[in-house]
Amino acid sequence: MFRFFYIFITSLIFLNSALAENINIFKFTEQELSELDVRKVRGADNKTVYTVGSNENGNFLKAVADNAASGLGKEVKINLNKTPFINITWKIEKDLQDIIENSKKGHDFAARVFAVKKTGATPLSNRAINYVFSSNSAVGQSWPSPYTKKSIDNVLATTKDNLNEWVTVKANVKEDFKKFHDLDVNELDGLAIMADTDNSKMKSISYFQNIYFSAD
Repeated sequence: MFRFFYIFITSLIFLNSALAENINIFKFTEQELSELDVRKVRGADNKTVYTVGSNENGNFLKAVADNAASGLGKEVKINLNKTPFINITWKIEKDLQDIIENSKKGHDFAARVFAVKKTGATPLSNRAINYVFSSNSAVGQSWPSPYTKKSIDNVLATTKDNLNEWVTVKANVKEDFKKFHDLDVNELDGLAIMADTDNSKMKSISYFQNIYFSAD
């Protein structure tokens, strides 16, 4: 899964980010969704189904993963000295109870956002922080991916507290790369969304809204 995702994210749309107070990443419109690749994880039985909708707070992306795994992403250039904070509004309607998320058989999340830094000539050399909406773990818990130590799972929200509720979270990406990878990162290179249940063979339903970077 990890190998696929880095090859995938480096082949997507390049996004120049001008200096601004908030750097929005996704518009969550029909046009944007039609322009983005939806890539199925190698070995997964099905693709995650992504659709767009709207509510009083704007557009959102709905993800339904039924024994499925695929992601959406953009190659981005975000100045983490100017806008180090990632902000995510998300909700999980149907979660993944009783899986062991730091194991290969249970390494599924109804909602996750990857922040990626290129650290070498090939996608497999990249490092990532995988911000997750967990179904079983507490906020603040973190661990290396069971597939590679180059990706760290970091729990920002949990359905133990907020099942079927919109939650807004924030994380300092620059500080997290230093904490988890001992890297001084000035510029982020990629961001991706994924909902996956290919390991547990379960079904999840989640929503993403208003993903942006900010100065504080």
